Amino acid sequence: MIVVTGGAGFIGSNVLAALEARGAGKLVVCDRLRSNDKWKNIAKRELADIVHPEQLFDFLEANRKHVQAIFHMGAISATTETDGDKIAANNFSLSLALWKWCAMSNVRFIYASSAATYGDGTQGFDDDWSVDHLAKLQPLNAYGWSKHLFDRRVARKIQQGSRKPPQFAGLKFFNVYGPNEYHKGGQQSVVSQIYPHAKQDAAYQLFKSHNPNYKDGGQMRDFIWIDDVVEVMMWLYDNPNVSGIYNVGTGQARSFIDLASQVYRALGKEPKIKFQDTPIAIRDKYQYFTQASMTNLRAAGYDKPFTSLEDGVTKYVQCYLDRPDRYK
Repeated sequence: MIVVTGGAGFIGSNVLAALEARGAGKLVVCDRLRSNDKWKNIAKRELADIVHPEQLFDFLEANRKHVQAIFHMGAISATTETDGDKIAANNFSLSLALWKWCAMSNVRFIYASSAATYGDGTQGFDDDWSVDHLAKLQPLNAYGWSKHLFDRRVARKIQQGSRKPPQFAGLKFFNVYGPNEYHKGGQQSVVSQIYPHAKQDAAYQLFKSHNPNYKDGGQMRDFIWIDDVVEVMMWLYDNPNVSGIYNVGTGQARSFIDLASQVYRALGKEPKIKFQDTPIAIRDKYQYFTQASMTNLRAAGYDKPFTSLEDGVTKYVQCYLDRPDRYK
């Protein structure tokens, strides 16, 4: 049995699809479906159970002998969420409780961290997870802080020789895009948000730059196709001897102009890009550049290539967004 928290979410549902495709066994989703179309993310999967987060530990105790691994993708992932208590409870305390349960139960634990832990990038994007290095990072929002707080706790536990899961892997996801993100509203990838405008041959407004070092639309991110993210997780699942905290990006930053233009081109259209001021509420917390250092993951043995922005965006548009059925 494999439990995927946040299993009805974006990354979690793609992990489920990959596990099902390889016949990994009984699959259990822990998530809140609520009243939107989030259920469609898992509508094609054969599931052993769907567990509400409040019942998760009762379920785990009842199935202790059967659970082999937990993919902990569940979190409050909105970078605009302002309820610090809610974020801390969901993103830190729950993660810590799951770590302890996996350590006591000898269950493998693969969890989602985030590139938001790097803050404005002045300390670089090196996934050195030593206690001293992590202490230097300064996330810009409560979401990034909560993920960073748990990474630091993991690093400290390992340094102190505390009991740990038989395998643990924290994954600092950079800017992931792909199918099954539609329930995220304004937190969807820019690809998904641009598509309806491009389909109608209308202009899309990117944020202006408020940094003299970057032109409008020249802000850069390490955009990564969801299938590459899932490949990393399946590789970790196949290599239980690998543990640590790793970046998951392509190692190549690209501009928002590049990304937006490719959405139009994937539909055979000429790009139509305009610009709007970055909202005041997020302007001083805005990252202008992210680029994952992939040295540690490569050193651990992961040798698969990453999908180019052009190929990833084209596949997303043509195989999902522009189809009657957009779901994986």
